[in-house]
Parts: sequence; C-alpha cells; structure tokens
Amino acid sequence: MEALLVSTGVVALAEIGDKTQLLAFVLAARFRRPLPIVLGILLATLVNHGLAGALGAWIAATVSPTVLRWALGLSFLAMAVWTLIPDRVEDDELAIARRWGVFGATLATFFLAEMGDKTQVATVAMAVHYAAPVLVVIGTTLGMLIADVPAVFVGDRLAHRIPMRLVHGVAAGIFAVLGVLTLLGGGQALGF
Repeated sequence: MEALLVSTGVVALAEIGDKTQLLAFVLAARFRRPLPIVLGILLATLVNHGLAGALGAWIAATVSPTVLRWALGLSFLAMAVWTLIPDRVEDDELAIARRWGVFGATLATFFLAEMGDKTQVATVAMAVHYAAPVLVVIGTTLGMLIADVPAVFVGDRLAHRIPMRLVHGVAAGIFAVLGVLTLLGGGQALGF
C-alpha cells in the first residue's frame, strides 16, 4: 500500500507546474472539451507509466542490489533537483493537436511529453524501489490525474493561485528524502 500512496503523492506534487500540466491548461483553453482531454491524459499516462513500470521491474530483476541501491539513491536525488526546474510547453507538441482531434491530440501530446519527463523517470525509480510496479503505475497515474484533471476543468484561473515554488519544494524534498534513505540502506528490507 505504501508504494501506491507514495507514488500517488510524489507524482501529484511533481506534476504541479510540470510541462504536462501546462499542456492540460493549454488544451483545455483551446478545445473546451474536458472529457476527451481527461480520457486522453488517462490513456497516455497508463501506457507511458506502464512501460516505465515494466522497465523498473526489469531493472530490479537484473541489476545487483548494491548497484541498484546507489543508482536509485542518486536518481531520487537528481529528481529532487530536476523538480525545482520549471517546465514550459513546446510549440511542436501543440501542433499535433491541430491534426488529430481533441482525444487524439491529448493522447499523442501527453504520451510524447511524458517521454523522459521527471514523472516517467520517477515511475521507473519507484517501481525499482518498491518492487511493486503495478501499484506504482496505478499510483503515478492517479497522481497525474490528481494534478491534471483540475487543470482541465479550471484552466488558467487556478494556475496563478497555486504557490508553485512551495509545491515544487515539497516534491523535491520528498525525492531527496527517498534518495538519502535509499543510499543509507533504507530499502534493505526490499533486498537492496
């Protein structure tokens, strides 16, 4: 259950102000059709994070526990720093939206925007850390929805009222704590 709760919370916090949340704001403002946007976010996230969870499970099964502990600890610390760097939406991601309709545009742009994004990397790391990739993928998908669905429905009106620095600081702090605990052997009960 810890894998589900931590994955949900960490990704929900990390997603606030992230490129994909900004993309949700832009798509909602442009198309004003929340249901296909939310469904596109859900499917794109499930596929993207499902692949990330599978990669995490593979890494956990093939990498030695010592190497895994150091790689995980350092990756969590890197995620802490990365979370403090603000994102912005790229114009080429929005160009797709003009060709594929609302659902297709959301699906394609969210999937592509998540490739190599901090929440995808976090999904891989947490799937390795918790050795429970299914719970992690469910949690990270819920975290994405917790952050992005309100963005679809309230758009820019809410974006300016959220204390982004504080939210990013809390998410960075959680990643840093996970990194330090992992480096200190906090995952020994899980075999690394």
